[in-house]
Amino acid sequence: MADDRLIVALDVPNALAGLQLAETLGDAVSFYKIGLGMLTGGGLALANELKQEQGKRIFLDMKLFDIGATVEAAVRGLAQYDLDFLTVHGDPYVVRAAKEGAAGSDLKILAVTILTSLERSDLDGALIKDGTVADLVVERAGRAFDAGADGVIASPNEAALIRALPEASGRLIVTPGVRPAGSDLGDQKRVATPANAVKNGVDHIVVGRPVWKAADPRAAAQAIVAEMQSPQAVQPNNS
Repeated sequence: MADDRLIVALDVPNALAGLQLAETLGDAVSFYKIGLGMLTGGGLALANELKQEQGKRIFLDMKLFDIGATVEAAVRGLAQYDLDFLTVHGDPYVVRAAKEGAAGSDLKILAVTILTSLERSDLDGALIKDGTVADLVVERAGRAFDAGADGVIASPNEAALIRALPEASGRLIVTPGVRPAGSDLGDQKRVATPANAVKNGVDHIVVGRPVWKAADPRAAAQAIVAEMQSPQAVQPNNS
């Protein structure tokens, strides 16, 4: 039985490969992420096929960032596809514009805090202000929530800190950078296992390569779900 806390990233070359992977995974996965890399390979058509024909939930990972009017217009256009999640950069004016664009739909706006592939040295190169990555992530999350974000994207390492914010009540925390024990980290730098991510208060985890690169993708997805449902994943206040 699928657990929609697991979102599988369809970071494959095109829509045909995405459909083939979804067929392989079958009822083991109910939620998929489609990102920028798939956009020119039929990503929106794939999203529509999976949503309307197969009843899957869809997370469109666009990380929109532009002037407010452009973001609002882009989100209004995307909202017509009846998708579930959409990412935008976590700057408050971007979040507010995205929420305006999503008005009247069920599309949830998720604000990106700091990419899980970045560490402090990367932020220095981008001229981001001083402070630990964790502190900056929590600050950006709080400001995004104040601007109306339905949730945030953050690494599992910061999830517990975000969940502790008063503003986080009733909001979503979605985390990439989740790797089952023994998996290759790839380009991720701030990571945790599925059980630890859930224990830290995460609502959904996003996993790509450990599933679609596996010899048996369906078994890999089922193993991740089993880990999320294990006693090790129980949050302390629920035990």
